[in-house]
Amino acid sequence: MSALRPAKPEDEATIRALVERAYAPYVPLLGRRPAPMDDDFAARIAQGQAHVMERDGALVALAVIEDRADHLWIEDLAVEPGLHGQGIGRALLAFAEGEARRLGLRELRLLTNERMERNRAIYARAGFQETERREEMGFRRVYMVRHLDPA
Repeated sequence: MSALRPAKPEDEATIRALVERAYAPYVPLLGRRPAPMDDDFAARIAQGQAHVMERDGALVALAVIEDRADHLWIEDLAVEPGLHGQGIGRALLAFAEGEARRLGLRELRLLTNERMERNRAIYARAGFQETERREEMGFRRVYMVRHLDPA
């Protein structure tokens, strides 16, 4: 498994293409583009929030995380669709946990769409618990948290 590295400005187009492929199956399910498809990746890169994983010279995954003072917010995790089931998502979550610990934070938080049942199940298996559901900007969102044990 390759390590994650901070994304560089020259990665922006490749990141955008990866996110398009990763979220395309959800467009018919939701009836619209999922919010991560329209994120400002140039800003994410400039702010040091975007991290990418490469394998054999190809960008295969993205993690967008934010230090929010009392927790680490996972804004986006995207994996090349043909590589699902190979542990890349687990590696992205382990990276986020490592960053939270490095920053002295004790929680990981994220949201996903209510209709993205596979994602909700993955997060639940990774120790996330649902904290609330609400509608925002026309999306039915499920908020989740994972408390980190002291190291």
